[in-house]
Amino acid sequence: MSGLCAKCVDGCTGGCETWLASFRGREVLYPGPFGDITAGAVKDYPVDYSHLNILGYARGAEGLPEGVEPGPDTAIFTNVDTTTEYGWDIKVKMKVPIFTGALGSTEIARKNWDHIAVGAAISGITVVCGENVAGVDPDLELDSNGKVKKSPELDRRIEIYKRYHDGEYGEILIQMNVEDTRLGVAEYVINKHGIETIELKWGQGAKSIGGEIKVRSLERALELKRRGYIVLPDPELPEVQRAFKEGEIKEFERHSRLGFVSKESFLKEVERLRKLGFKRITLKTGAYSAVELAMALRYGAEAKVDLITVDGAPGGTGMSPWPMMNEWGIPTFYLEALTYQFAEKLSRRGIRVPDIAIAGGFSTEDGVLKAIAMGSPYVKAVCMGRALMIPAMVGKNIGEWLKSGNLPKTVSKYGTTVEEIFVTYEELRSRFGEEEVKKLPLGAIGVYTFVQKFKTGLQQLMAGARKFRLSALSRKDLIALTKDAAEISGIPYVMESYRDEAERILEE
Repeated sequence: MSGLCAKCVDGCTGGCETWLASFRGREVLYPGPFGDITAGAVKDYPVDYSHLNILGYARGAEGLPEGVEPGPDTAIFTNVDTTTEYGWDIKVKMKVPIFTGALGSTEIARKNWDHIAVGAAISGITVVCGENVAGVDPDLELDSNGKVKKSPELDRRIEIYKRYHDGEYGEILIQMNVEDTRLGVAEYVINKHGIETIELKWGQGAKSIGGEIKVRSLERALELKRRGYIVLPDPELPEVQRAFKEGEIKEFERHSRLGFVSKESFLKEVERLRKLGFKRITLKTGAYSAVELAMALRYGAEAKVDLITVDGAPGGTGMSPWPMMNEWGIPTFYLEALTYQFAEKLSRRGIRVPDIAIAGGFSTEDGVLKAIAMGSPYVKAVCMGRALMIPAMVGKNIGEWLKSGNLPKTVSKYGTTVEEIFVTYEELRSRFGEEEVKKLPLGAIGVYTFVQKFKTGLQQLMAGARKFRLSALSRKDLIALTKDAAEISGIPYVMESYRDEAERILEE
């Protein structure tokens, strides 16, 4: 439990966190190397989604198109409809029920944006442009009122997605925190780019504090402090500047501020954004207490927000502190159980609950199915952070390995050309044409290929449960493998699920 070796030897040359913190201090709090890593918590929670299983049946077929008679020739897994939609009045459709986590101001998000955003666009899913993108833009220009006049980085991110977006499935939504609001990001993106959806951010599953990045130059640290960010250590202090120049301090941290939520301020901000012209307002909230969850659902219902993303611990990150990732917040399984209970209570009162997405540690189609079924009928999708970044990075790296001639054997066993390596390449060439497919970032092809695998796996699982569209999934399609999981989730324990119906058959 202590995290320390049972025998701590005087003279040890290193390894443990306490050893490293003894001379590198606060640097040890964060995953590294910054800009090249995504990180996730390592804590093993008592109950998670592996404690649920998906039920299969030997009869029936729900969700087939109207007029189609269920039978062996129609109830084929390739006929499963994996599309979903979210929104209060003006819906956004997605081809599969997943979308990206917020890709904000971290360096790893910036340098992989093209791959992820284009991949999302051609896959028909939503991409979230995260907080602080304009605020850390080196080429940011502010007007006389301190508002965004020009942000080339934000422009680049929006334009690359729009270039490949088909206009029918998915969207790009822009996330906004305290600093973004002060800088007028909402006004900028709607006036210049006609963005339809803005997301208010209360927090995320990886941490309860504001976002952070690392900065490795004194000039950059001073610039970000002038823009209103918290920068540590304070780059304006003479002793800090001296320590940096002498090499004692090698980097600075840029932190965002904590938000403060009240019903009045939340409703007022939603109304302000609607008056600016946004068609949809979404909310991202983190693994806070049950009170904040209740606030998000109740205030979100009153404001008629289009989607609430509930992000549980242990969320993945580009730079959240290790202790917070591992030890802070309500784990996703528990948080979704509370979300369902609260949504049911509001629904029984005749209050319409906004569409919900669940986030926090998902990477495979079985986990997504469980989350949607467990939260039925309120949960429409799952937000996946690291699981959608990985295909983008893999595809990008394959391209770099091909150029350098250093293709690893783990890849070269499938081929030595792009066409041979990516199993979906011919499909994309047929869709985009010979010349345009060559312009696709290889990371985007990686995302698309991952999404196609995800779709097929989801179709197979759903067909086994005899559900041929997502809205047909329900909590009855799950069983709890432990009594703890059953008690927390309300999903029937495996030995009790459908037991009465089974007993009646035995007694006939």
